[in-house]
Amino acid sequence: MKRKLVVLTGAGISAESGLKTFRDTDGLWEGYNVYDVATPEAWKRNPAMVQDFYNQRRKQVLEAEPNAAHRALADLEAFFDVQIITQNIDDLHERAGSSNVTHLHGVITRSQSDINPELTYPINGWELKTGTYCELGSQLRPHVVWFGEDVPMIGPATKICSKAHVFMLIGTSLAVYPAAGLINFVPRTTVKYIIDPKIPEVDRYKNIVKIEKAATAGVAEVVKMLTVT
Repeated sequence: MKRKLVVLTGAGISAESGLKTFRDTDGLWEGYNVYDVATPEAWKRNPAMVQDFYNQRRKQVLEAEPNAAHRALADLEAFFDVQIITQNIDDLHERAGSSNVTHLHGVITRSQSDINPELTYPINGWELKTGTYCELGSQLRPHVVWFGEDVPMIGPATKICSKAHVFMLIGTSLAVYPAAGLINFVPRTTVKYIIDPKIPEVDRYKNIVKIEKAATAGVAEVVKMLTVT
């Protein structure tokens, strides 16, 4: 039986594919204040602007390609039972070939009902148009968890982390909760590889290996460590 490798990815891995994913350093995402485009209140206030914002982000995602870090994680399935948990709303892990991906914050290539978030649908192309309705007759919105909304996949993610034999943290500042708390569920004895040009504060955890590099270079280095015979 293969050992379980759990990988938590954040903005840093998608950045190397050219996607400017929100980081809360300046509160801006593609020039927008996140609270104007990523809250239920923003959707109620100006649904057309929010819909257009995500249409443009979706177009960027569809034009982007998985990078070497995404592909390397997919290749690790030959050696491990790889479980990826991502904070990112793009589908680059899936397009790189990863089989088991848990999206904490939804995925932008799907839509969801405005009144029942469990009703989700694939989007054909990059544009989700106003006047497109779910089976309940409600406007479809992006399948993205906004600030102030519940994170329904956090429970399953904690269970995945609790069973990790090896853990990798890639391209995340551990600043956005509840995702930032997932490392607390990883067993103390599990080796934890932290990959980021600016390593977050993790000194209170045991068995930490710090790789102070961007995602593509850092993942390549860890892959060599994990697959050497």
